[in-house]
Amino acid sequence: MGRESQFSKKLKLLITVFLLHLCYAGSHIVSRVALNMGISKLLLLVYRNIIAVVLLAPFAYFLEKNDRPPLTFSILIELFLLALCGIAANQGSYILGLYYLSPTYVSAIQNSTPAITFAMAAALRLEQLNIKKRYGIAKVMGTAVCISGATILTLYKGSPLLKNHLNLTVLGKSFISSSQIMHWTLGCVYILLNCVAWSGWMVFQVPVLKHYPARLSVTTLTCFFGVIQFIVIAAFTERDVERWKIHSGEELLAVLYAGLVGSGITFSLQTWCIDRAGPLIVAIFQPVQTVLVAILAAIILGDQLYSGGLIGFIIIMVGLYSVLWGKNEENKVGKLETEDLTNHLLEQQ
Repeated sequence: MGRESQFSKKLKLLITVFLLHLCYAGSHIVSRVALNMGISKLLLLVYRNIIAVVLLAPFAYFLEKNDRPPLTFSILIELFLLALCGIAANQGSYILGLYYLSPTYVSAIQNSTPAITFAMAAALRLEQLNIKKRYGIAKVMGTAVCISGATILTLYKGSPLLKNHLNLTVLGKSFISSSQIMHWTLGCVYILLNCVAWSGWMVFQVPVLKHYPARLSVTTLTCFFGVIQFIVIAAFTERDVERWKIHSGEELLAVLYAGLVGSGITFSLQTWCIDRAGPLIVAIFQPVQTVLVAILAAIILGDQLYSGGLIGFIIIMVGLYSVLWGKNEENKVGKLETEDLTNHLLEQQ
């Protein structure tokens, strides 16, 4: 009975993690479709975060009503800066990168986020860097390998892996124009900036949550400040009122999906998974998201795959699992050391 219960818990966790990455994959595809329809990038981001605030605010208010500390001016400044990194820079660079790249390559490059997060946390001394241990070497080497893979993705496109009608041909030979290569490089740079901003958001949440330990409220207020920042940016870059109107049912569905699923449901599923199994389980299944995106993009968008992208993706995967293995081993060692210390203190008593 106990084994069956344990099995059902693991099965429920695996199904939930799969659904989480399926929602993320869908978000990549829907956002790309919305951009293909000509929807304003800023409109998509503003409406997405407004929906997220409306969805999260009631839960934040009622669930953290008794535990939420009072807001101070310094906390508001921290939350504003957190939104600048985690919403404005993160989502802004993501949507620009997605404009130039296919969803498959966006998802592939984002696999380097755990390694970038570790590098930033280690630089700020929020993460241990013990190169005398195997797990410390694995984390450092994995980070370097991930960055190498992302660099290859950025600088080397390679030849197409599948022949289709989208390839340009002259005298039977396929070629890629210089403007396509420029768009490719520009898109990769934007997504790398997205990964850095995303990593910074996760790292900087640590000190903010120490000052204001109310995770749902922090997320809601961060999204709220993000809306304000995007509106300010739009005041200078998107002055045409017509660009702010939703002109079709397809655009409305894209905006609703981005807000409800891309922000609301994914946040809930991710919180549930991390609460029950830790952040490692979510990170390990990140490549599943890339595979799902590749399948959906090929079916819905007719995306092409290139050899450079495949090589970079494989290298990033090797580096990612090296970092995750090192982190997992470090956690095991830390747990054993804590148990030994506890047993030693009990024996002394």
